[in-house]
Amino acid sequence: MRRRSLLISALALALPARKAPVQLWEGHGLGGAVSLRLEGTPSDLALMAPRIAAAIAEVEAIASLHKDSELTRLNRMGHLNWPSRGLLDLLTLADQVHRATGGAFDPTVQPLYLALARGEDPTDARAATGWSRVQVTGAEIRLDRGQALTLNGIAQGWAADRIAALFRAHGYRALIDMGELQALGPWPVTAEGPGLRRALTLSAALAVSSPLATRIGAGLPHILGPEGQGPLWQTVAVTGPSAAVADALSTGFCLMTADQIASALRAFPGTAADFA
Repeated sequence: MRRRSLLISALALALPARKAPVQLWEGHGLGGAVSLRLEGTPSDLALMAPRIAAAIAEVEAIASLHKDSELTRLNRMGHLNWPSRGLLDLLTLADQVHRATGGAFDPTVQPLYLALARGEDPTDARAATGWSRVQVTGAEIRLDRGQALTLNGIAQGWAADRIAALFRAHGYRALIDMGELQALGPWPVTAEGPGLRRALTLSAALAVSSPLATRIGAGLPHILGPEGQGPLWQTVAVTGPSAAVADALSTGFCLMTADQIASALRAFPGTAADFA
């Protein structure tokens, strides 16, 4: 379960009859490119730009695998005392998605991913996988022996939701692209991946996962099942109120049957999935 290569193209600049010009902001965060389209003036963007950067930095300090963060310290030491409220909230949401997907979404696949990416024997890493063995309390997070977490299947969407909350509070219309989209819309976008192409007017969140868009090790899909299960779909697109939920579900759904997907969606009202 890793951040996927998304094929989402934003067509916001082509939308006619907008109330104000569209301003573009671009940057980096959580190991990838970030962009934002804001309906407003350059001064509106100047007002919000430092707040965008601060929100991304805050999420990186919690969940980045690419720089020092609470997550990297947890993985390195096997435990973390007095985790932040943000990390606890993110893990609580990850647990909800894990349960709804019958375990298909599992942040403990990080050692398995690394073993396969390096061409190593994955036996020990697979034996260490298991979200139920992670202990989370307000005072401490503790991993079982050999475990490490990745939040790359949920943190980008969570960041998009946090940035959207900033813009919503100021009454702005915006399209936030953290690899997952969150729209204060409507904005026209195209969700595209192998076997799937959908043009839609987005007023909520969208996440797309294509397991084989990026391969690791000996050509393996970069989205991994915690029990070794392979992807059942070429592309999964999920829309709904929360980019974090859409992000995590699109990852887990790659490993689930159509009936299992339908059952999981019932846990998150207003969320829908398309897959091929």
